[in-house]
Amino acid sequence: MTFRFQLHHTDADTGARRGTFTTPHGPVETPGFMPVGTQGTVKGLTIDHVASTGAHMILGNTYHLGLRPGHQTVRALGGLHAMSGWEGPILTDSGGFQVFSLKGINKISEHSVVFRSHIDGALIDLTPEHSMEIQESLGSDVAMVLDHVVALPAERDEVQQAMERSIRWAKRCLEYASCGDQAKFAIVQGGLDVDLRVQCARELAAMNFEGYAVGGLSVGETPDEMYRITAATTPELPAEKPRYLMGVGRPIDLLESIVRGIDLFDCVMPTRNGRNGFAFTDSGPIKIRNAKHKTDTSPLDDSCDCLTCTRHSRGYLRHLFIAGEMLGPTLLSLHNLTYYQKVMRGAREAIQADRLAEYIATKKSQWGIT
Repeated sequence: MTFRFQLHHTDADTGARRGTFTTPHGPVETPGFMPVGTQGTVKGLTIDHVASTGAHMILGNTYHLGLRPGHQTVRALGGLHAMSGWEGPILTDSGGFQVFSLKGINKISEHSVVFRSHIDGALIDLTPEHSMEIQESLGSDVAMVLDHVVALPAERDEVQQAMERSIRWAKRCLEYASCGDQAKFAIVQGGLDVDLRVQCARELAAMNFEGYAVGGLSVGETPDEMYRITAATTPELPAEKPRYLMGVGRPIDLLESIVRGIDLFDCVMPTRNGRNGFAFTDSGPIKIRNAKHKTDTSPLDDSCDCLTCTRHSRGYLRHLFIAGEMLGPTLLSLHNLTYYQKVMRGAREAIQADRLAEYIATKKSQWGIT
C-alpha cells in the first residue's frame, strides 16, 4: 500500500494522537510540522539546512509553481523533488488560499476561479481539475483539493455557499485524479459555524480521500475561535486518516490543536519571523535587533542544538541584522524551524508517555503564557 496512516498511541488525558503517515518518499512522524517551501524553496535555506532541522515533510504551492516556472517546466526537470533536491515527502497546496488572498481581482463561479497572475497580469482560469493536473505534474506525495476560502467573519449564507462549493469541487478533484502514488486530501470548510463544519466534514468523510484538512482558519478569527472549530470538526473525520490544520501557526497554537486531534501543520511564521529578527525559544520570543543583545555572548537558545545556537552569539546575530547581512535571516530561520521541530518532537514523546497536558503546561510557563 502506497499510503498508510498508523496510529501508535492516543494520549490518555487529552485524546491527542501519535502516528506515522507513510508516503512513497518516506514516513512522516505525527504530530508533525511542515516547513513552507512555496516556490520550491524554503526561503533563505538550502535543502540540507531544512533537513538538519528534523523536518520530515515540506510544502509547495500549486498557484505559485503553476505560474512560475510552470508545471510543465517542473515536470521536465523531473518533478518538484528532483528540481528542489528534497528527498522526503512533499505536500502541495491547491492554490485556493492564494486565490482567496487575491479577493477583489478574482471571479469565482461553479466552474472555476478566474484571476489575473500577480506576475504578468495574464488571465488564469483555475478549475478543480486543472489544480489536480498541475499537482500531478509537480509530483508531490500529497495533493490538496481546490477549495473556496472566505475571509472571517462573514455572513452565514456566504460561508455556506463556499462550503457547499468546496464539497462539489472536492468530488471533482477526486474524480479527475489519475496518479496512484499521490494521496488526495480533502479540505473541510464552514467558517466559524459548527453545524456547517460538521456537515462538510461528514460529507467529505464519506468520500475516499487519503487524508483530511481543516481549512479556512487563521484568516481573521481569534485563537479561541480556531480552537473551538477545530475541536468540533476533528471528531467527524475518519480516525484512521491523518488530519491537517492548514496555515497554523504559533507554537502554542500547534500544541492546542494537537490536543484537539490534529496531526499535521504548516505555517510561514517560523521563517517569516526569522527573516524579521524574531526568534522562538524556550525562554520566550527574542527580538534580536534589540540593543540589549549588542554585546551578549550567549547563544540564542542554550537548549537548542542547531548551527545558529551552537556556533554564534546573540551579539553576532544582532550585528548581522543591523548590518543588513543576508546571513542573519538565514540563521534565525534555521533556528526557528529547528525549534518548531523540537516542540513537535517533545509533543510526540509526551503523547506516547500520556503526559501531553503536563508538557503543554511546562511550555506555557516557559513562554510566559497564562
